[in-house]
Amino acid sequence: MQFFHKLINWYFNKKSLPYWCVFLFDCTIVFFSFLLVYQQTYGGAKTLSVLWQLCSMCAIYAIFYAVGFKMFHTYDGILRYSSFVDLQRVGFASFIGCVFSYLGHFFLLQFDYFQKVYIGGREIALASIICVLLLWAVRVLVKTVYDVSIDTFNARPAIIFGVDECGMGLAKLVRNDKSLRMRLFGFMSNGNKVRHKVLMGLHVYSYDDVERLIHQKKMECLLVSQSSVGVFRNDKTLQDLLIANGVHIFMPRTNEEWNPAAPDATLKEVSIEDLLPRDEISIDLKSVADTLHGKCILVTGSAGSIGSEIVKQLCQFNPRELVLIDSAETPQHDIRLMMAKRYPHIKAETIVTSITGQLRMENIFRRFRPDYVFHAAAYKHVPMMENNPTESVENNIYGTKVLADMAVKYGVKKFVMISTDKAVNPTNVMGCSKRICEMYVQSLNNAVRSGKVEGCTQFVTTRFGNVLGSNGSVIPLFKQQIKAGGPVTVTDPNIIRYFMLIPEACELVLEAGVKGNGGEIFVFDMGKPVKIADLAQRMINLSGAKNVEIKYTGLRAGEKLYEEVLNDKESTKPSFHEKIRIANVREYDYSEVERDIEELIEVSKQYDDMLTVKKMKKIVPEFKSNNSVYEALDASTDTAKA
Repeated sequence: MQFFHKLINWYFNKKSLPYWCVFLFDCTIVFFSFLLVYQQTYGGAKTLSVLWQLCSMCAIYAIFYAVGFKMFHTYDGILRYSSFVDLQRVGFASFIGCVFSYLGHFFLLQFDYFQKVYIGGREIALASIICVLLLWAVRVLVKTVYDVSIDTFNARPAIIFGVDECGMGLAKLVRNDKSLRMRLFGFMSNGNKVRHKVLMGLHVYSYDDVERLIHQKKMECLLVSQSSVGVFRNDKTLQDLLIANGVHIFMPRTNEEWNPAAPDATLKEVSIEDLLPRDEISIDLKSVADTLHGKCILVTGSAGSIGSEIVKQLCQFNPRELVLIDSAETPQHDIRLMMAKRYPHIKAETIVTSITGQLRMENIFRRFRPDYVFHAAAYKHVPMMENNPTESVENNIYGTKVLADMAVKYGVKKFVMISTDKAVNPTNVMGCSKRICEMYVQSLNNAVRSGKVEGCTQFVTTRFGNVLGSNGSVIPLFKQQIKAGGPVTVTDPNIIRYFMLIPEACELVLEAGVKGNGGEIFVFDMGKPVKIADLAQRMINLSGAKNVEIKYTGLRAGEKLYEEVLNDKESTKPSFHEKIRIANVREYDYSEVERDIEELIEVSKQYDDMLTVKKMKKIVPEFKSNNSVYEALDASTDTAKA
């Protein structure tokens, strides 16, 4: 048995037979079907006496059938993947061959050579039935042998989560793709209509059966169908049970993730990003497309996590031109290559420069005259900015001011600034710098609207929390630490954060930017907060790593235990999207904000960290440092007030 098993596996690991082999094989079956019917009808002695004439006639009948095979392309399919449609085509082709054979035998009998061989209509019909049955049998046999030929010693017992067309399609994929090395034993569903029934020869189990299946069936893999991803993602109990028992979880790849060169081109093993609960987000694509189609759009920070995703999403709306700005040369070069490869039809200018270069920015705005600006460039790492506050002022605040001023000067229709939840009641320099940016663009918008500043630009701010998998975020860091054997470093066992997928965040940015009327601060619904310690533990369990510890290092300078999306004194009102709220924030006088920022910029040029942060606290009184050397400034302020 081992020999035959290895032989079958060896055969199916080879490429499929060329079409001409299948064609000749089918014709051979026709030939021997007629030969068999004649022998059974007239006996062996008669058959041997007219063997040459009989073989010639059978060959001609095979040619008649070949016409049917050609008409229906029965040889195009791969036998191991035969389906009901393939069997239908074989049936139709055989019917055509039978008709041609019946008509042709009257013609053949006109020749003396075939007078001794008589095959009547009854024999032709019988031969046709035998022929089609054999053709079907061969295809069913090859497919059946292929389906059961997966090496049972290496194949992993697997179940499919989701009973629908997507689930059945996934089952066909697993059965046809031997490289996956999976052996399906069932489906999983909580629907009462299909529970404990049989589908595609496989049993349908309920969620309650999972623990039993893990032990009895030795379940190693669970495949989530595309239509059931949302349900599975929000079932943390089921996820934890599977992960704790070492079950590998797979999901279909998205179009963005699909890689035909990969050994698992259509399926991917889940990462922690796939398992975090979240609601599906849909945006008004038509409105966004109608607004951005044919426009010149400028994106800052185009090589960053958010900026690069905004660029990709903008490309689907066919803008007239994209002006992409980033100071990081190598990532910007990658964006340039990506645009040339994936979006060659879109004109894109990739520029390496800093947004703080006023003359350079003026040159860019004057040259390209953008209709829309998406401002994603910023220094974002809290500990880095805590140690470099003057750079935070120069890049985040001054850079934003330069861009906003140029947008007004050169008639940009809408300026969309991407902010952060750390700008609410900031406890660190980075969050405060973004709050000052919010104040400036909002006050500038009001000044333009009231006529104090000449222009037509509308300024919109979007505020959201952490995005999954962004450069420098905890998830890539945890992956590296787990790969290195640990420990995984978490600042505090109680620290929590809001998370959102990068594509989802950017979709909301685009819709908010397009539909905003100017002056709003849009706050995104980030869902439920995630405890970072739990996130780390789940990532360790998901990786299958053993003896990887979590080490608590203490809060970093400027870090909060939790992030707020709204200020305590702020309230929100609904917007055009259920996931987007509009913050009712205090309005500031443009002249005062501009003066404060100019003074802050001058102070920052002295490169005195304490002096710079002191000025920032004066502009944003709610800025209270946490676990930072700048707490001394808060203490002195409180003493002065007392």
